[in-house]
Amino acid sequence: MTFLSYYLHWSRDEVMRLNHLERRRWCREVSAVNKKLSNTEQNTFEFR
Repeated sequence: MTFLSYYLHWSRDEVMRLNHLERRRWCREVSAVNKKLSNTEQNTFEFR
């Protein structure tokens, strides 16, 4: 939750309105953007 709040500037309530799968999807989206901007192979947040 902190990851999404930090990068997307969303409040706790906004993040909590998302279901678990939506939060995971947004984490992947943010990580993909960070990876592209930093020009690296490492994701900021990666699920295994």
